[in-house]
Amino acid sequence: MQDSSGNRIDVAAVQMCSGDDIAENLAVVEAMIKEAGARGCRMAVLPENFAFVGTKDSDKLQHAEPEGDGPIQSFLSRAAKHHAMWLIAGSLPLQAAGSKRCFGASMVFDPQGGLRACYRKIHLFDVDLPERNEQYRESANMRHGSETVLVDTDAGRLGLSICYDVRFPELYRRLTDDGATILAVPAAFTAVTGAAHWHILLRARAIENLAYVIAPAQYGRHPNGRETYGHSMIVDPWGRILGERATGNGLVVATLDPELPDRLRREFPALQHRRLRQETNEAN
Repeated sequence: MQDSSGNRIDVAAVQMCSGDDIAENLAVVEAMIKEAGARGCRMAVLPENFAFVGTKDSDKLQHAEPEGDGPIQSFLSRAAKHHAMWLIAGSLPLQAAGSKRCFGASMVFDPQGGLRACYRKIHLFDVDLPERNEQYRESANMRHGSETVLVDTDAGRLGLSICYDVRFPELYRRLTDDGATILAVPAAFTAVTGAAHWHILLRARAIENLAYVIAPAQYGRHPNGRETYGHSMIVDPWGRILGERATGNGLVVATLDPELPDRLRREFPALQHRRLRQETNEAN
């Protein structure tokens, strides 16, 4: 909810444990968005794979939609319009032309239900976790994107990312250079990597970019037998955790001050003190 000066806005990070029934997952999303609206939120951010987690990673391919069309996107558009809310759809499978693989895409719908932005996950999770006898090969069924994406919202300029992206600070520095004051990090972090790195990475991305971080997450055990970490959170530009939910379906709600990132960047001008810039040849 905006204050009397119109400068503040409440946002929600949605936590859930998605399964292989799209209708059931979307019913959970609908309930969470409704609650967010009742609590005065003007923006809700969904976790990665909110609509579907199958027994096999390849199961997502049968549910991949073309950009701008399909039942999942239609639901999101209707929900955003009905609740008059910015809706950031953490990730859903999108068709990749000429490929048997799909993209993992984060899509932004405005309060009128319009599709305003679509980000295709750049960094794919191809990792072995021998201590849990787990192996992940997102690239077997997904294609990586190549473009950074930002969108102007009521809460500020939002930079999009998905899950494993959070380990690549150069992505967030580019988003910040392009004006991002809020960074969305929807995720389905594994229980092992989440316990080790989730809090550290999110707070680091907020601190080094002096930006808000909104990080909705999956939690619990999914049909594929894998366990995700939960701990959805919202972090302010000084690295303070404004809200966190360890487990269970629900919301993390926090009030954002759109003026705070710019004010901190003026008062603590670390971003202006950078000496090593990848794309410049400054001699001094």
